[in-house]
Amino acid sequence: MNRSVLTLLILLPLLSFSQKRIRDYGVGIGVLRPGQYNAITDVPGVRVGHVTLIKGDSIRTGVTAILPHSGNLFQEKVPAAIHVGNGFGKLAGSTQVKELGNLETPIILTNTLSVPTAVNAVIGYTLHQKGNETVRSVNAVVGETNDGYLNDIRGRHVSETDVLQAISKAKTGAVPEGNVGAGTGAICFGFKGGIGTSSRILPKKLGGYTIGVLVQTNFGGVLQIAGVDVDKQLDRYSETLKYSADGSCMMVVLTDAPLDARNLERLAKRAMMGLAKTGGIASNGSGDYVIAVSAAEECRIPYESENPIQTVPTLRNEAMTPLFLATIEATEEAILNSLFAAETMIGRDGHTIEALPKKKVLEMLQAAHKMD
Repeated sequence: MNRSVLTLLILLPLLSFSQKRIRDYGVGIGVLRPGQYNAITDVPGVRVGHVTLIKGDSIRTGVTAILPHSGNLFQEKVPAAIHVGNGFGKLAGSTQVKELGNLETPIILTNTLSVPTAVNAVIGYTLHQKGNETVRSVNAVVGETNDGYLNDIRGRHVSETDVLQAISKAKTGAVPEGNVGAGTGAICFGFKGGIGTSSRILPKKLGGYTIGVLVQTNFGGVLQIAGVDVDKQLDRYSETLKYSADGSCMMVVLTDAPLDARNLERLAKRAMMGLAKTGGIASNGSGDYVIAVSAAEECRIPYESENPIQTVPTLRNEAMTPLFLATIEATEEAILNSLFAAETMIGRDGHTIEALPKKKVLEMLQAAHKMD
């Protein structure tokens, strides 16, 4: 087949984001209500941008940017925490977030070998923002998964311009999922994975707060959907997995609840429970990281202040349980949305990763009475 025709055939599914998500089939995950978009952007002020790189027969990668608010993040930092489920990965900027408990740049997701490029781009972006003319240190936060099976990862095709475009394109509203941005070349449970997102809104009597999760799924295990043992029924698991469980999963949790770094870390730990509910096992070669951020305006941390005392509201420990549940549910559904949205992809050296066989899976779910 002509290379340009092949590229077009691969690209066509990516030009439409009308794919149904798992909830569109009547499969409700958990008990809490999703937000308007069932996305991380249901958290007020949060924006997401993608740049997707599909070129020739071997470039299948991209960049995803998550911005907690629309202002100058360096001047108005936000409380943040990081939890490492399994450390086989590269999360640039993690130690300063853990030490100081705040985030000062957009969160960037890309492929493993493009982390340095993305870091440099974010540094430049921050230094050139109005008000940052005297800044001499920037802690860029960049996460990754390895898309080297479908993508020519050694070519390091992501440029600083791509990263800056992802930031500039970030917007509120519906978030494209599947084979987009940092999820373009991702593989999840041996099927095509990618970007997925979901949200939950707490009842007013529990604070009415929103939890939003975005994931970059490139990991494995024994797939379960809504408690149904999908991999076993598809005969993809016997004594050993029939595909590699290694990869990685990046999970980004945003909330408008006023939380400090300590309780954000507790929140981040619960995202791993959502991953586990899908059958993820945090294998030896899987870098599974969670970044949790409070986007609550009243919790912002000024870069400079004449007052040496930082006084901000923060939820008590007793109020955290509903947020834990919301995080688990939104993470689980975000992962499943990444699978349902992704399309079959042909990449480097003719490698082909099939999409989730939705027809068979839906038949299983219907038989298990998981569909409305």
